[in-house]
Amino acid sequence: MITLKDIGDELGLSPATVSRALNGFPEVSLKTRERVQEVAERMGYRANRSAQRLVTGRSGMVGMIVKTSPDLRADQTFMEVLVGMSAALAARDTDLVLAVDQGHDPIEAYRRMLSRDMLDGFILNAPVMDDPRVNFLKAEGIPFVVHGRDRLDADYPFYTIDNYAVAAESVQLLAALGHKRIAYLNGAEPYSHVARRRAGYLGAMAAAGLPVIDGAHTNDAPSEAAGYRQALSLLAGQRGTPPTAIICSSTLLAEGVMRAVRDRGLLVPGDLSVMAHDDDLPLSRAISFSPALTVTRAPLRDACVPLANALVDLIGGGNPLSLQSLNRAELIVRDSTGPAPANGTDPWP
Repeated sequence: MITLKDIGDELGLSPATVSRALNGFPEVSLKTRERVQEVAERMGYRANRSAQRLVTGRSGMVGMIVKTSPDLRADQTFMEVLVGMSAALAARDTDLVLAVDQGHDPIEAYRRMLSRDMLDGFILNAPVMDDPRVNFLKAEGIPFVVHGRDRLDADYPFYTIDNYAVAAESVQLLAALGHKRIAYLNGAEPYSHVARRRAGYLGAMAAAGLPVIDGAHTNDAPSEAAGYRQALSLLAGQRGTPPTAIICSSTLLAEGVMRAVRDRGLLVPGDLSVMAHDDDLPLSRAISFSPALTVTRAPLRDACVPLANALVDLIGGGNPLSLQSLNRAELIVRDSTGPAPANGTDPWP
């Protein structure tokens, strides 16, 4: 096992200097730190976590507490982020500690983890509006980053996509194709990204002069079953005149919509245009749909490295406001969207 003394002997430095160099102490010059880090890596040195915490006050471990869903296909999002986050943190010599929250109090799991005094910070996912986890960790002075954001004026590090634009650009594309009856199958409340997509949908519909009929915007689980159920109701005219286009907040919902269209004897895009937001899940590839699905695309894996770096940098004293990332999803037009069908007199203005 390689020790600090072994590295010091190689470089002609004391073990104390090697320790300060590896832990980023400012009194050690950048040149010396780089030499020590290069030799430590070459010799295969691994820090003793207990000793490291005594020196730096840090454990080199961060936590992520998640809820899981009975629908394992919907939990592709969880697995995608978990694996990517672990790898990204490992690249910064930080370990991820995972816990599953099965309770009803969103704060209790954080209190429990903090009581063990073993974590330097947390990664939060799936924030709700005015998230109580954010308020708790801020009050406790605990470093954290969020995949998403629970408020527009967030003062903490986050990585998110512009969810307002995700919905608005989808409506704009369909409106430009002549669609007036556009439904939006949104995710479940009360998640903050769901609220922002709702605002984007309503804002773009209003800007295009298109009314939103009751039942045209829905909130449901991101599952094929939910998409099928919602689409059947819409296409059967149970909520008024059927839509000519449906936007889905996930490709899982879009799978259900496509199945409902087939079961109704309709065609995509001849009778109904369908598009979705695509997190690039491994088991639900939008390009493999028949026809290939038009999407706004933002792979979940893209969040892992920025979130890991933001948390490690925050723990190291970084400015939270400089560790925020707001990104636009990519619009990819494929074969599932086309001009609105000619259907005689249109009952909508």
